[in-house]
Amino acid sequence: MEQTLQPNNTIEQGAALWKNPAVWLRGHQLGRDYWIFFTAAFFFDFGFAVYVFLFNLFLLDAHFNERTIGLIGSAGMIGSVAGTLPVGLLARKYGLRPVLMVCFTAAPTLGVLRLFLMTQSAQICVGFMFGLSMSLWAVCFLPAIARTTTEANRQSAFSLITSAAIGTAMLGGIVCAYVPEWLQRSGYTMQPVDAKRLMLCVSCIIALTGLFAVLRMKRSDTSVAEVLETASLTPIVRWRWKPDPFLLRFLPAMALWTVVVTSFNPFANIYLSKVLHIPFVRIGFIFSTAQMIQLITGLLTPLVFRLMGLINGVIATQMAAALLIGCLAGVHNPQVSVIFYLVFSAVQWMAAPGMYNLLMSRVSDSERTTAASATMFCNAIVGAVTSAATGTLFAKFGYPPIMVAIAVIAVLSGIATKVLIGRHVTCEPTTL
Repeated sequence: MEQTLQPNNTIEQGAALWKNPAVWLRGHQLGRDYWIFFTAAFFFDFGFAVYVFLFNLFLLDAHFNERTIGLIGSAGMIGSVAGTLPVGLLARKYGLRPVLMVCFTAAPTLGVLRLFLMTQSAQICVGFMFGLSMSLWAVCFLPAIARTTTEANRQSAFSLITSAAIGTAMLGGIVCAYVPEWLQRSGYTMQPVDAKRLMLCVSCIIALTGLFAVLRMKRSDTSVAEVLETASLTPIVRWRWKPDPFLLRFLPAMALWTVVVTSFNPFANIYLSKVLHIPFVRIGFIFSTAQMIQLITGLLTPLVFRLMGLINGVIATQMAAALLIGCLAGVHNPQVSVIFYLVFSAVQWMAAPGMYNLLMSRVSDSERTTAASATMFCNAIVGAVTSAATGTLFAKFGYPPIMVAIAVIAVLSGIATKVLIGRHVTCEPTTL
């Protein structure tokens, strides 16, 4: 049976954690191995939260346009997809610790390398390799937590490490906002592109610091497959697979929503800087505020869907996202635009959990892993194509008309959710 939390339990756990963290942590008995991995994840997430926030702005300062930035981002997504299956096989054969060691070494190294290779072809090639290295983290993350927790405390461990990742992203935005000012006050005058290159290098060093925690992880003879199976996170996948009928209806609806999510988000910071002319310091605070809003939204999402119903709740968020990005396209006042952007980022954050819950509740236990893998693979391919296409369209036609087109796709996504999924669901799941 799928492990889910009632909405009230989610909120109560969050309140208990903030009220008395020491008691909460002792009650869940998270062991030494978990905290070692938590430390590694903290440095990795913090370093690359800064990196993701800054990198496209760095490329913009280095005179790359949206078309090239979209192609570079697409290459990274394709690299991540290409690496998933080989990395999974390596992790099964050699275990988590060696693969994580390669990840914590290769990703920061490639992250620094791509800051000094300033041609389009080099950026695309290294971007692909960078995405390949990041797939190591994506594959090892879940089994690493599963190996260091028990069934009783696993849900709390996931919640804690996810909340910490969002918190580090918030902190990263604030740090990025202040670093140029600190450098200027210290007497260091640097060009914007050089200042961002320095901050990106430091962020990679921070991520690399997590390697020291990885080296302290215990060696294990248990394979990744055995860890996941024992942790009840994934059943055994058979090679003979007949697609679930619900999955075949779900994938097109999910693909349309993935187009919405991956079309504007990679270029949001560029839009704030290039179109709205918002100073870099404010962009850092906007990024941090968006992360905070998403954290709050994540806690409230189960309650909202419980009140509206899961299908209607997902469709409502998709339609709201369409309205908000359409309004964002028509508004030129920076203050108002920022408000629309923050609400848009919060609303779109709500739809994905509902969609995934629908998928997991409608396919059989034996098909959940394969259905999730098929969905992630489809999302990655759609995201890679969308990132490259929208970058080219933004560069050619500007932001407002393409954002209106994204709003139309969001409406179509809501319609597809209703027609392909809603009409075939007779009884909604009550938990998220």
